[in-house]
Amino acid sequence: MPEPVPEENQSTSLSGLFVEKPAENVVAVAGSDVTFVAKVDASTLTRKPTMKWLKGKWLDLGSKAGKHLQFKETYDRNTKIYTYEMKIVKVVAGDAGGYRCEVTAKDKCDSSTFEISVEAAHQEGQADILSAFKRADAGEDEGDLDFSALLKATKKKKKPEKEEPEIDVWELLKNAHPSEYEKIAFQYGITDLRGMLKRLKKMKEVQKPSEAFLKRLESCYSVEKGKKIVMSCEVLDPNVQVKWLKNGQEIKPSAKYVMEANGNVRTLTINKSNLSDDAAYECVVGEDKCSTEVYVKEPPITITKLMDDYHVVVGERVEFEIEVSEEGAHVMWAFEDQEITKDKDSSKYRFKKDGKKHTLIIQEATLDDAGMYHAWTNGGHTKGELEVEEKELEVLQDIADLTVRATDQAVFKCEVSDDKVTGKWFKDGVEVLPSERIKMSHIGRFHRLVIDDVKPEDAGDYTFVPDGYALSLSAKLNFLEIKIDYVPRQDPPKIHLDTTGNMVSQNTIIVVAGNKLRLDVEITGEPAPTVVWSKGEEAVVATEGRVRVESRKDLSCFVIEGAERTDEGNYTICVTNPVGEDKAVLFIKIVDVPDPPENVKCTGVGEDCATIVWEPPKFDGGAPIKGYLMERKKKGSSRWTKLNFDVYESTTYEAKRMIEGVLYEMRVFAVNSIGLSQPSLNSKPFMPIAPTSEPTRLTVHDVTDSTCSLRWLAPEKIGAGGLDGYVIEYCKEGDTEWVAANTDLWEKQGFVVRGLPVGEKINFRVVAVNIAGRSPPATLSQPVTIREVVEHPKIRLPRELRTKYIRRVGDKINLTIPFQGKPHPIATWLKDGQPVDPKMVNVRNTNVDSILFIRSAEREHSGTYELVLKIENMEDRATISIRVIEKPGPPVNVRVTDVWGFNAALEWEPPKDDGNSEVTGYTIQKADMKTKEWFTVYEHNRRTNCTVSDLIMGNEYQFRVYSENLCGLSEEPRMSKNTAVIAKTGLELKQAAYKEKDMACAPKFTQPLVDRSVVAGYSTAISCSVRGFPKPKIVWMKNRMIIGEDPKFLMQNNQGVLTLNIRKPSTFDAGKYCCMAVNDLGQDEVECKLDVRVAIETENK
Repeated sequence: MPEPVPEENQSTSLSGLFVEKPAENVVAVAGSDVTFVAKVDASTLTRKPTMKWLKGKWLDLGSKAGKHLQFKETYDRNTKIYTYEMKIVKVVAGDAGGYRCEVTAKDKCDSSTFEISVEAAHQEGQADILSAFKRADAGEDEGDLDFSALLKATKKKKKPEKEEPEIDVWELLKNAHPSEYEKIAFQYGITDLRGMLKRLKKMKEVQKPSEAFLKRLESCYSVEKGKKIVMSCEVLDPNVQVKWLKNGQEIKPSAKYVMEANGNVRTLTINKSNLSDDAAYECVVGEDKCSTEVYVKEPPITITKLMDDYHVVVGERVEFEIEVSEEGAHVMWAFEDQEITKDKDSSKYRFKKDGKKHTLIIQEATLDDAGMYHAWTNGGHTKGELEVEEKELEVLQDIADLTVRATDQAVFKCEVSDDKVTGKWFKDGVEVLPSERIKMSHIGRFHRLVIDDVKPEDAGDYTFVPDGYALSLSAKLNFLEIKIDYVPRQDPPKIHLDTTGNMVSQNTIIVVAGNKLRLDVEITGEPAPTVVWSKGEEAVVATEGRVRVESRKDLSCFVIEGAERTDEGNYTICVTNPVGEDKAVLFIKIVDVPDPPENVKCTGVGEDCATIVWEPPKFDGGAPIKGYLMERKKKGSSRWTKLNFDVYESTTYEAKRMIEGVLYEMRVFAVNSIGLSQPSLNSKPFMPIAPTSEPTRLTVHDVTDSTCSLRWLAPEKIGAGGLDGYVIEYCKEGDTEWVAANTDLWEKQGFVVRGLPVGEKINFRVVAVNIAGRSPPATLSQPVTIREVVEHPKIRLPRELRTKYIRRVGDKINLTIPFQGKPHPIATWLKDGQPVDPKMVNVRNTNVDSILFIRSAEREHSGTYELVLKIENMEDRATISIRVIEKPGPPVNVRVTDVWGFNAALEWEPPKDDGNSEVTGYTIQKADMKTKEWFTVYEHNRRTNCTVSDLIMGNEYQFRVYSENLCGLSEEPRMSKNTAVIAKTGLELKQAAYKEKDMACAPKFTQPLVDRSVVAGYSTAISCSVRGFPKPKIVWMKNRMIIGEDPKFLMQNNQGVLTLNIRKPSTFDAGKYCCMAVNDLGQDEVECKLDVRVAIETENK
């Protein structure tokens, strides 16, 4: 196995900051907890150190904190040692590997590495070469891609797996083609593929020196998706032609692939790289070639829409749907700890991709499909739970007893909840077979048995038994015999009501809303009576329509098609004939499914649960409410999940197994004997959240006779509910009643409790509050005595004020002097022993500091200032020396004291005004009396005299001197009172008579124009040079036409060099150009021919 690749040198220096490091090799049992502790000595550090826990070389575990990974930090003020803890809860196989803890503090750095091995209880641990490249397990929004280790085990028992032989991944990578690297990495869970390839490169044999290449391509290149990458090599022959290949295929030049040759260097540039550019590349020269690998880093694909939970019955279709951040992303699906693949599970699962949507489809769910399903991308993870219940058949309409007469038709009808259920009909326990007179039908959820031409032998008990269910529906068929008595006498009318069938009590009929009611009433009497039906006072006379009356011999039929709630009431049937009359009253009761429940709302939430309440429906449908069914969904999702299959009787329900921080909605169905109501309105979105943990590090900052100042830090665990503020409470020692010190939530991490009784011992506590409620309180270890402690006054004079404080005139002076002492001290400022003048100096005092402010400093503000701090008979003093300076005045009495040879001696006296600052030097300047130009001779000269040398013979010099202090040179110099004349030594200059030369001449071109041929569209210029005096006038012409102020032409004249610039010429600009120079003495001209040709583009194919 190759040695690990050493890490690159860091910019910070390594130093021994750790006083305790984690154990180097730790063996953990799967399912147990393991804790690592590191301690850092901060006694030599100027600021708080920063700790990072890393897995492998780059994976920062700080962002993975949650239930699985927990981090803790404590600080001991006495020993100045920081203690850092990392706890892995319920270790899994994916936690195995190399780890590193790294601490940094400004320019210091220290690190410690350790290894974790995970052993299972039922088998011996195996050394895994890939352990250093595996990633850790984490929560639902995990962004790491480790499909083999991150799948969580669930309560479902795993099937025993076959032991597979160990595979040497290094050998696989050695013998594989570079295009297969990513596939091998995905299959064996390798995440640090780049690191393995670097090691693999060292393992390979060194190639022989190439005869065609001076410098080969790099072994590999890495580029982020969308960026540009440049690959270059050097060839021996600068004129040789090369070919570029990608995965063995030649690359053609294009806007994406740019090939360049510059001397011996051959370059291939790939613009806007994408995943298809992740391949093997070769540069071929004859029979020789060099190769490289390009790795395109794909940005992490995040999951934008999480997976929903499902609660279904056996046989239903399930669709787990997610959305990712980019189209074409790779998504891996898994059930429990097993990956779902198309090849192995194609008969049971289907995969669907639609843009950014990815769907896993289960055609018909079974009990074995129940469990946790996962979806993974290289930047995210989501999961959803599938619950599968046994299918229960619900009877929506039972079979009713029938009483029919001979030759009439009998129809038995029932309705069940599943339209796919088949069944059989039985009569007195014997299966009924179809015939010409007996017909059976199954349409949707309705099952019918129709018996035509009823005969006496058809009477009996009929039963419908659904296939596959322990359920039966029974009803009785009664045969009504008609007896004819030949009585010569007349009979009064008589109504014969059948009290069986739909009648739950005498003269009361119950009808399900939407069903048909057909009431056949037998009537006797001679002569045939007249029948009148009425509802209340209103007679029903219609023979057609939804509510109608049908009359037959000795039978009156009352029919209601599609019963409605308004049809409920008392109905009267009255029969009359000459002999008499008879009357019967029937009450028809319409029953229906109930109205939906009302006011569904969430009254309380927990970390993974919520309490839902609602009000019963206003109308129960005419039948008592049996209970309720609840459903929930995530906000934004369209998939509802059933929470119960058995009817729930209460109007308060606690929903569990929810995800903290996710918005949910609830709806409720009401159930009576008729069926299921419409769903209620959705509840307002609610989020399962938990209160925060208690605030940390509650301390007492200050105590007076009536107040107590408290400080604390935010809770370690805040959660999805956030933090709204704090409540500060107090109570006297021995009492149990806590009093709130603030009426509104306090957002800061410090509070002053006021109005406390002096001398009392008070207990304090602080509670964090969010939308989920109050956190556990943070309390003090002991009560606080409310009494101000006398503390000597102490001035904390800043270091820069302990020496003389110097400022320039006009500057702003703002001195802040902190101090301490109890009770609050009185601060007084003195200047030179006298109280400061408030007109000149502004003073502002607070409880903790005093500020001396001067808006614009003047020299009179200079002096010794003293701050006096008094508490009763105790005091403290601090002295500050302030000097306000400005530029000095000029020196006095500057004079030349001696002149000899080429030298002159100067002397002067210091300035009368030094600007309130010591004069640090002088600047001396000289000037020739002829030119009057001043030149600096000396700078920062500390003496009040100097000697000026190297003066020119025959010249007379004057001198001036500036004085200098911390503010700079004086505003004005002091001129020397006399001058220094450097006398000549026996030389006399005889000047010749000056004769002015006549420079006038006619214009003459010294450099002519030159014919040019240019390409259209490329700017050009023509030039010539001319001489002449007086300065000649220049005229440019094209084809003997003067060129005016045309913006296309730019004419320049630089010391007689004439240039005509032509901007982007076209064929129209071709012709003869002439330049003419004219003055009073004559003229001259030159011309040239300009040829403009059109560029011809050639394509190399």
